[in-house]
Amino acid sequence: MKLKLKVWRQQNNKDKGGFQTYDVVAEEHMSFLEMMDVLNESLIEKQETPVAFEHDCREGICGSCNMVINGRPHGPNSGTTTCQLHMRFFKDGDTIVVEPWRSRAFPVIKDLVVNRSSFDRIIQAGGYVSVNTGQAPDGNSIPIEKDIAGEAMDAATCIGCGACVAACPNGSAMLFTAAKVSHLALMPQGKVESSRRAKNMVATMDKEGFGMCSNIGACEADCPKEISIDNIARLNREYVGSVFGGA
Repeated sequence: MKLKLKVWRQQNNKDKGGFQTYDVVAEEHMSFLEMMDVLNESLIEKQETPVAFEHDCREGICGSCNMVINGRPHGPNSGTTTCQLHMRFFKDGDTIVVEPWRSRAFPVIKDLVVNRSSFDRIIQAGGYVSVNTGQAPDGNSIPIEKDIAGEAMDAATCIGCGACVAACPNGSAMLFTAAKVSHLALMPQGKVESSRRAKNMVATMDKEGFGMCSNIGACEADCPKEISIDNIARLNREYVGSVFGGA
């Protein structure tokens, strides 16, 4: 299939940047990233600078393949990362617009690559459990209800890709932060630090320049792991409890 790509090119965060148009021939069995590889191979052959984009596992696990494709983070398919999106979902002659995540908290490094270290700092603020255990206890020695364990695991599937931020018109990181708070707050091991965790992580999120949540729901719709916005409600409860509970 013959495609026309409009790709965002930007040398660095200070560069104004803009779209450049390329013609690409791709096979329908290719993944989107494989199609981008084909584009870059053709650019290299022409002695032009290839498009910078981030990737690692190419299996929907790491969350690094952050691209906005035709206006949607990770492309048109629900519950799918960019690396899992295949070209059979496009038609011969299509024009595809490819952009980086758009957020003040995710400054562009180059082309489609953005700096998501703000997520790391949110996790460092409270996304952990600290406890003196002595010798490590057996993992099955603490009874946890199946439903609660299931909810915690659902929240823990967040891969930190940043699609929620890119999808939100406010550039909010509430779904990401809520998922990280929820999967620890639900487990008994995380109860001790739950109030401090919520307060510190929300404070860091605000400091990093993310916008406020206004319950639009675009984050849930475009999350490749389909994290529920119910987690945002839990984060709000944890945060209110930490502030007014005196923790």
